[in-house]
Amino acid sequence: MTWAELGELLELSAPAAAERVHRLQERGVIQGFTALADPQAAGFPVLAFVFVTLESQVQRAAFLAAVQGRSSILECHHVAGEDDYLLKVRCASLKQLDQLLSEDLKTRMGVARTRTTIILGTAKETPKLPAEAV
Repeated sequence: MTWAELGELLELSAPAAAERVHRLQERGVIQGFTALADPQAAGFPVLAFVFVTLESQVQRAAFLAAVQGRSSILECHHVAGEDDYLLKVRCASLKQLDQLLSEDLKTRMGVARTRTTIILGTAKETPKLPAEAV
């Protein structure tokens, strides 16, 4: 949206809205801007959540570095409970997901065990923070 449109929403002038955004960027509240692509239209219809248990905590740094290099791994969260990490994964096919699980995670990335949930449909997914946060 334009600065004028944003200013209108915030009841500010366009320059004041731009200044507010720049201050939020400087404080690290806004980390960047991105286009949101439709995963289906972009050729990545398979969405899965993968719980990961590492073979050893000694492999943690290597695992995290390897995760950074895999574009199909959209998110990696350190979790409490019986697993070590939760990954959000987008793939072009079930075959590609299988390859990520069996060849990459379990063979090259020091993973002892995975539990995978394949998403059949999504009722809500948003990159937005709660309105109260803004």
